[in-house]
Amino acid sequence: MSQNSFTPGVVAGRLAPDQYQEQFSDLHPPLQDHEALVAADRCYFCHDAPCITACPTDIDIPLFIRQIATGTPDAAAKTILSQNIMGGMCARVCPTEDLCEQACVREAAEGKQVLIGQLQRYATDHLQTKGVHPFERATETGKTIAVVGAGPAGLSCAHRLAMMGHTVTVYDAKSKAGGLNEYGIASYKTPGGYAQDEVDWLLQIGGITVETGKALGDGLSLEALQGDHDAVFLAIGLGGVNALGLKGDDKTGVLDAVDFISELRQASDVAQLPVGRDVVVIGGGMTAVDAAVQAKLLGALNVTLAYRRGRDRMNASVYEQDLAASKGVRIMTHAVPTAVHGNGAVREIEFEYVDDAMAGTGQTIRLQADQVLTAIGQTLNGSGLPDLDGRKIAVNGTGRTSLDGVWAGGDCAAGGDDLTVTAVAEGRDAAMDIHATLMGGA
Repeated sequence: MSQNSFTPGVVAGRLAPDQYQEQFSDLHPPLQDHEALVAADRCYFCHDAPCITACPTDIDIPLFIRQIATGTPDAAAKTILSQNIMGGMCARVCPTEDLCEQACVREAAEGKQVLIGQLQRYATDHLQTKGVHPFERATETGKTIAVVGAGPAGLSCAHRLAMMGHTVTVYDAKSKAGGLNEYGIASYKTPGGYAQDEVDWLLQIGGITVETGKALGDGLSLEALQGDHDAVFLAIGLGGVNALGLKGDDKTGVLDAVDFISELRQASDVAQLPVGRDVVVIGGGMTAVDAAVQAKLLGALNVTLAYRRGRDRMNASVYEQDLAASKGVRIMTHAVPTAVHGNGAVREIEFEYVDDAMAGTGQTIRLQADQVLTAIGQTLNGSGLPDLDGRKIAVNGTGRTSLDGVWAGGDCAAGGDDLTVTAVAEGRDAAMDIHATLMGGA
């Protein structure tokens, strides 16, 4: 019997084959040439542009938009990539509505910002689809650096170091490089294998070797890496996932949202992925929204995103919340999960409503659920690491840790905001400090 959205349980094939392609097509189709010129013409090319200050990687936004407007998109791409080597991915996933575009003077004056993110994608795609790499390696320095973690921070650091003439070995626990760009971002944001295409393009700089299937404590030790290399950069992310810690949370159908997204990202055919009829996602960040939207796109009938505070306290941007709602996701706030019910497999999840001070109200609600996806935060894994600041590695402004010759950046390091664009900036800045240190400048 064919399946559909009303079929109970966790099953695959809820949609017609052609619907999957439509559902997981590009969220924001790329600008065509004329559209890009029209969008670029709206920029005031501010001299003291607030959008630059709002960009974690300090891209000269007015300059690259002017370069698009004058018909030189490849020059615009180099302007972007010189500050953010993963500008193509960031153009797709960066919350520009909360950063550069929110700071745009046209947004303040008219409520309609310049399409900075889409213009950034237009420029970087124009260059990268040619297979062109705009940077060259400097003369070999003879210095070697180990980068642990092939996500945005690690790859950004590795590229900048390689460009300055160092030899870099990047280690990663997964079978593919890319980190969260490859495994943790919604498929509709980066369809068509873009994450791996960007990695392959980035590695064209030369001087970088990637070794997969190796992690700290499993094939690698920090002490050995320090002995074998002139410097080490840790970009290991947050490999642990916080558990619900509720009675019944071990029932079949209760999954980590991170694993759900990863499985979808690596699937050769999303039609074969099972999804529940009634799905409940617990959390309020980007991972929760991505999981909820993708469950709906896979054909789930009812998807509820439950968060313990108000919508104004959610880490997911207002744009992402509205996107979820537009796809049919119900957002339920001020609700704390208290129990998972079912006989072997989850059938219901119970919540208690809480007030703004997180005090229980005594009012409860049970939601039908044959699949519960948890997105309540991730934790740092590993032993023998540098000193911690809270639950992350303590670093200074350029990523130096408590251990000589060891830097850190990205999600594993304290002080960041867990964005791809911030991780890229931290990797780049650490690379510059590593270079200065190794060459006797610090």
